[in-house]
Amino acid sequence: MATTASDLTRQIAVISATVFMIVAAVVGAGVLGGTPVQDLQDGALASDATLLAPASPAFSIWSVIYALIVAYTIWQALPSQRARERQRALGWWIALTAVLNGLWLLLAQFANLPLTVVGIVALLVALCITFQRSVSFEPEQLLDTLFTDASIGLHLGWVSVATVANIAAWLTADGPRTWESAGTTLGVLVVIAVGLIGIAIAWLSHWRVAPGLALAWGLSWLSINRLELTPGDTAIGVTAAVVAVVVSIVPIAGSIARRAIELRNAEA
Repeated sequence: MATTASDLTRQIAVISATVFMIVAAVVGAGVLGGTPVQDLQDGALASDATLLAPASPAFSIWSVIYALIVAYTIWQALPSQRARERQRALGWWIALTAVLNGLWLLLAQFANLPLTVVGIVALLVALCITFQRSVSFEPEQLLDTLFTDASIGLHLGWVSVATVANIAAWLTADGPRTWESAGTTLGVLVVIAVGLIGIAIAWLSHWRVAPGLALAWGLSWLSINRLELTPGDTAIGVTAAVVAVVVSIVPIAGSIARRAIELRNAEA
């Protein structure tokens, strides 16, 4: 397929967006003198601030997500990828998710909690669209699956958990104190809803595994936080543990079943 000027523009846009995201991440981590995320917004985003916050080690998944996005950025910049239809379908959307990712960190650093909710919901919507497009345009190479699909899937799964935590931080900080008495019930219902969303993502994506793995990772650390750390809540902790197992097993089982059916049909 012939290369066009817009293809080169797209590649440059992806590179620029990724650089912006990394710089924002460095600022958000406090390396350049900024305040670490867990200390921002009067501690509302800390792992012990709400009933739906995962334990601190959960956030190490960002290292994996960023590494995959950087790998994708380098790979998509190769001349061999410039005119590929899949890159044309996904490149601009992946660039948008990188920009929104970095923007959330800046909002957390310099704005207020309601704006961080707006930012992370916008990121989640963009990731949902990007993920849907990645399913519509199947990968053709192993590196495509690793760099493109794995990065999008893990990003989507983790941001789904992070969105819940961010909204909980906002409502806990600014919502009526009368809501505290319903915290356990609401927390359990939200975790179950996240699990149902995870199952729906797996089914609609023909059993892609990456989103479920990221969801399971976040929910597992949420469970550990509630069962072993503070604030403690056994009901939410146990529910999160069960849902983490479900959202990780369902896509794997579905993928195996799909492959078995394909093999059986091929032999028929």
